[in-house]
Amino acid sequence: MPFMSAKLRRGTVLAFNLVLALAAHAQDSAAPDVPAPRQATAALPALASFFDNSNFGGALLSPGGRYLAARHGAPGKRIMLAVVDLQTKAVKVVAGFSDADIGHMVWVNDERLAFDVTERDVAPGETYLGAGLYAVNRDGSSLRQLATRRGESFVSEGGTHIQKKILPWHTFLMNQTGAQDSEYLYVTSVDFDERGQKRNVSLLRLNTLTGQATSVLRPATVSGWMLDYQGRPRLAVGAEKGKTTLYYLDPAGDKWRSLASYDSYKGGRNAIMPLGFGPDGTLYVEARGGKDTLALYAFDYASGKIRPEPLVETRGYDFSGQLLGNRARLLGVRYETDAEGSTWFDPALQAMQDKIDKLLPSTINLVSVPSAPDAPWALVRSYSDRQPSVYTLYDIKAGTLDRVGAAHPEIDSRRMGRQEQVRYKARDGLEIPALLTRPAGAAKDAKLPLVMLVHGGPYVRGSTWGWNADSQFLASRGYAVLEPSFRGTTGFGAKHFTAGWKQWGLAMQDDIADGARWAVAQGLADPKRICIAGASYGGYATLMGLARDPDLYRCGVEWAGVTDIGLLYNGHWGIQSDVSDEWKQYGMPELIGDPVKDAAQLEATSPIRQAARIRQPLLLAYGGADQRVPMYHGRQFRDAVSATNKRVEWIEYGDEGHGWSLPAHRIDFWGRVEKFLDKNIGNQAADAPR
Repeated sequence: MPFMSAKLRRGTVLAFNLVLALAAHAQDSAAPDVPAPRQATAALPALASFFDNSNFGGALLSPGGRYLAARHGAPGKRIMLAVVDLQTKAVKVVAGFSDADIGHMVWVNDERLAFDVTERDVAPGETYLGAGLYAVNRDGSSLRQLATRRGESFVSEGGTHIQKKILPWHTFLMNQTGAQDSEYLYVTSVDFDERGQKRNVSLLRLNTLTGQATSVLRPATVSGWMLDYQGRPRLAVGAEKGKTTLYYLDPAGDKWRSLASYDSYKGGRNAIMPLGFGPDGTLYVEARGGKDTLALYAFDYASGKIRPEPLVETRGYDFSGQLLGNRARLLGVRYETDAEGSTWFDPALQAMQDKIDKLLPSTINLVSVPSAPDAPWALVRSYSDRQPSVYTLYDIKAGTLDRVGAAHPEIDSRRMGRQEQVRYKARDGLEIPALLTRPAGAAKDAKLPLVMLVHGGPYVRGSTWGWNADSQFLASRGYAVLEPSFRGTTGFGAKHFTAGWKQWGLAMQDDIADGARWAVAQGLADPKRICIAGASYGGYATLMGLARDPDLYRCGVEWAGVTDIGLLYNGHWGIQSDVSDEWKQYGMPELIGDPVKDAAQLEATSPIRQAARIRQPLLLAYGGADQRVPMYHGRQFRDAVSATNKRVEWIEYGDEGHGWSLPAHRIDFWGRVEKFLDKNIGNQAADAPR
C-alpha cells in the first residue's frame, strides 16, 4: 500500500489470509503518498472498490495480548472468525458458517470469544433472523449457541445441538469488554412494545460455557448500562418522559442511587454524559462545566458534581472519545476534533505512539493495547483522507510492524482526493466548519463542478477527516465535494447546536447555500455547475435547497429523505415509522417545531408544499423497508413534484431500509448518480468547459 513505510517486514506471516486461502497477500513495499500521474487513457477507479463489502472486518487482541482474533473472508465467501497465536504464528479458523457471516466479536477471556452473526447479502426487508449469540474457544472447541436467531435454534453448520436453555433473539452483546478474566460476560436483553419500539433494556450475567444467565436488578426503566473496569455493573441510564437520569450502584451499600437528571434532548447545565470508569473507580464524564464546549471531567460522587478542572479539553470542539487503559490504570484517551487522535498519560506509551507515527508518517495511527499491562503487542488502525483503514501489529520490544488486513485493499490512495478542513461565515456571522474534498491532481485554480453533500441527523456530528466512500467516489469522477457542518450539527459547542433549533428549512438551509457561495467566491467551484445531495435530513435539505435557491443549484440527488415534517409526526395510516413517541412528544417540538404552535412554519418549510417550485433535474431514491423515513415520504413527494417537473428520476429498492445495505444496491445507486451528475453538471452538461 502506498502509505506504508518501507520498514514493514517483508513476507510477514501475519498476513494470514494466505494461510486461509482467503485473499492474495497484500504488498508490503512502500511508495510515496503522492498523486498518481494523470493519464488520459487511465480508467476511473471502479465503483465496486468504493461500495462493495469489505472482506476484512477488523481485529482484536486478546486480554493478555498473545492472540489476535480477526474477521476475514474472500470475494463471494462468508466472513469467518480466525485466531492467530502470535508466538507460534499458528492460524486457526474457529467459526464460520455457510449461511451467515460473523458479526461483532469480543474476547471473554484469553481462551474464549463470543460473537454474533449477520447476513451481509440480505437486505433489511428480507431479514427475519436476529443476530444470535455464540461462544467458542480460541482453538475452535466448545462452540455453543447462547441466544436464538428469531426462532432458528442454530445456524445450519452448528452441529448437533442438545437442547439447553438458550436466551431469546433480543439478546445482544455490549460494546464494553467486561473483566475478561472468567467464562462470564454481560449481555443486554431488549424489551420491545407492540410497535417494535424499545421499552426497556435488561442486563444479564451470562456463563458462556453453560448458557446460564442471571438478571441484574434494575433501578428503574433503563435504556443503557455501563460496567466498571472490573467488569461489574456500575451505572444505569434511564430515559423517560423527556428526562435522562443516571443511576449509580454504590459499592459501599450495593444500592442504586441517582447521580444526575437532565433534559434528554436539550441537555442543560447539569447534563453529563458518562464516558467510562477508571481502574480506581473514578467515573469520567463529558460535561460543559459552564463553557460552550464539552470537556472530559472526573465526577465527584460526594458532591454529585464534576470536579472543577477538566482532564482533557479539545478547544473549538466538544470532547468526544473513549478512555484508554489496562487493568491497572488509566493510560490515556482517544478523542475526535477535525480528525481522531490520542493523548497518552503514560510516557512509555506516548513514546511508542511517536515511534509508530515515524514508521507510518502519512496516516493517523490509533493504537490499542490489551488489558494486561505487560502485553508484547499493540494493534494499530491507520487511515488518512486518502487511505481507508489498515490494521497492523506493533511488536513493542522489536519496534516493528506486521500487516494484518485492510478495509478496502482495492483503493489506490494515490488516486484519491485530498480533504481539507475549512471554515466559512454564514450570512449572520456564524462560523460554519466544513470538509472540502477535491479530485486528485486538480489544479489549484480550477473551478470545478461542486456537490454540496449534506449529512443526515441532523443533530449529530457530520463527517470527520478521513477516507469516505461517498465523497471520494464523487471526487474520483471530477467533482469537488463540500460537506458543511451547518448549525444544529453537534460537536462544535452549545452555541452551534442550539442555533439550529427550529431552523429546518431556514437558517440551517442558509448555512448550506452560504457554503456553496463561499466555494464560488474562493474560486473553487463553477457557479453554473453546483448540485446539492444528501440522505435522510440531508435529503430534506436537498429538496428545500432546490426550492429556496433555484438560481444556485443546478440539480439535486435525494435518497431516504424527509419530505414533510408533518409526516414525521403523523405518518401514514397503513405504515408505521420507528420514530419514537418519546422523541415526538419531547424532542421534536423543541428542536424541530411544535405541530400546533409552529404549524405555519412547518407548512412553509415542507418540501411537499414547495414541490411546484422545484424545476431542476432531480434524482429520488427510497427503500421499501425503511422504517425511519417510510416509502410514503418519497412517493407522495414524487407525485407532487412530477406534476410540474418532468425531469424527475425515481429509484425504488423494495427490500432496503434507511440507506443501502446491499453492495449491489450501493453500486447500482451510485452508478445512477454518476450518470445523473455527468449529464447535469459534469462533462456532458450543456455548459461544461470544452
